[in-house]
Amino acid sequence: PLLFGYSCEPKRLKMSETFKKMKAYVGGGNNEEDRGFVDDVRSELNCCKDMSWATRIKGFVICLAIGIALSILGTIMFWVSLTAFAVLYSLGTITSIASSFFLMGPLRQLKKMVDPNRLIATIVMIISIALTFCAAFWWKIGALCLVFVVIQLLAFTWYCLSYIPYARDCVIKGVTSCC
Repeated sequence: PLLFGYSCEPKRLKMSETFKKMKAYVGGGNNEEDRGFVDDVRSELNCCKDMSWATRIKGFVICLAIGIALSILGTIMFWVSLTAFAVLYSLGTITSIASSFFLMGPLRQLKKMVDPNRLIATIVMIISIALTFCAAFWWKIGALCLVFVVIQLLAFTWYCLSYIPYARDCVIKGVTSCC
């Protein structure tokens, strides 16, 4: 189907070549069991290819709504339980990112996350999620947990802005004009 002149169907990845290289690297044989494993992995990586575009959009919206709800609930829980705050807010961030798996598939999304344009935001976001858990579970310092959540939020926002053309430039200009 076409949407605004663009095909909504995902492009087929040349997975067979990738798996052949992977097999050669790890020394895989050519027996029937190995082919079954490769087929299983391939189908797991292309889990969204059989979904219709409408189903993908619904999955994306539902998953994103759950992520936002978890983040809001986590924010409310800050005053009640530091551990619940860290877990709910971080799971909200992770779920929000995972929602895009429905649109482009997990493998393509992970590749986009490590794209040079998004790599720093991805690394900062992952580290801040880990440090949020550390601040809540091991160090038990509420202020530090809040600092890491703010960093997590900023990194997630910067990551999301990378998908909108010129959005980062607009934010930079807006911030510099205010200073």
